[in-house]
Amino acid sequence: MNITRTLRAVWNPDMYHGWGQTRSYFEGWYLKIVSPDGAQALAVIPGISMDTAGNQHAFIQVMDGTKCIASYHEFEAQDFQPSDSRFELRLGGNYFSSDRMTLDLPGLKGTVYFKDINPWPSMLGAPGIMGWYSFVPFMQCNHGVVSVQHYLEGTLLINGVSQSFEGGKGYIEKDWGSSFPKAYVWMQSNHFDKYDRASLLASVAHIPWLGTHFIGFISGFWLDGQLYKFATYTGAKKRLYITDETVELIYKGPSSELRIMAQQAAGTALISPLSGAMTGKINESLQATLEVELLVNGKTVFHDTGRHAGLEIAGAIEVLVDTKGKERVNESDQIQ
Repeated sequence: MNITRTLRAVWNPDMYHGWGQTRSYFEGWYLKIVSPDGAQALAVIPGISMDTAGNQHAFIQVMDGTKCIASYHEFEAQDFQPSDSRFELRLGGNYFSSDRMTLDLPGLKGTVYFKDINPWPSMLGAPGIMGWYSFVPFMQCNHGVVSVQHYLEGTLLINGVSQSFEGGKGYIEKDWGSSFPKAYVWMQSNHFDKYDRASLLASVAHIPWLGTHFIGFISGFWLDGQLYKFATYTGAKKRLYITDETVELIYKGPSSELRIMAQQAAGTALISPLSGAMTGKINESLQATLEVELLVNGKTVFHDTGRHAGLEIAGAIEVLVDTKGKERVNESDQIQ
């Protein structure tokens, strides 16, 4: 039964992958919701943790990106009840799927519905955002995208105050494996000033590989239904520059180029997995801004600023950057 479930999960990255796992394993979904006026930006992260000794617990971590606070709610492992055919998870009185999220937590209750979801496309040989890496066993951390953008309906009661999310926007992704990378940069926004149907996900990470490592990267820029991919497995190139205030990330493919300038902002500490145990810590902001430019055949087809952006810069980032200089890339320093 676990073999059947595992094979099904390979072709459905959004569903649970941990069938048969008992130790050194984690899995979690990241559901971001932002109210239409931007007054509330929340990230809700349900998941399961199994440490090296086999001790297990389920959890829901909540980040209030506006107030820069986070809470961690622990559950018994047997309360974690995932579907074996789709992204659907029941955890105590809480429910998560690609259709809706129902929360029954201290200070956070109600249901938010997800409308017009836009999943990452699945193709032969590339079930999700990881491309053919989806078939590689023993990856330290795997990644999936459930929806690059969708609209919200419903209301949450936040510390006794009713907050409508009607007309807001959401985003859903997930991770599973043993640990987060020892160094990575991750950013995401689907709240752009001039474009309603635009969403960006970009990351660079240290990837252990057969006793050594490589610097891998994945990015997807979704614009009005079209997805532009830049990843290690597509043969794209990347440049990464980090200062105390900014993160500049440039991807270049055969006919397109994606330029991102992120402005760092206040964040809060989140608990992260180490060998399956939720004992690590990272810092995430939902207040960053991303200046994004997309060029196709040398012509700018998109140039806008993303708000309510998620931004994480974690670990020994010096292994990721291409230079320690703080200057912005100029025309004479483009990727060749």
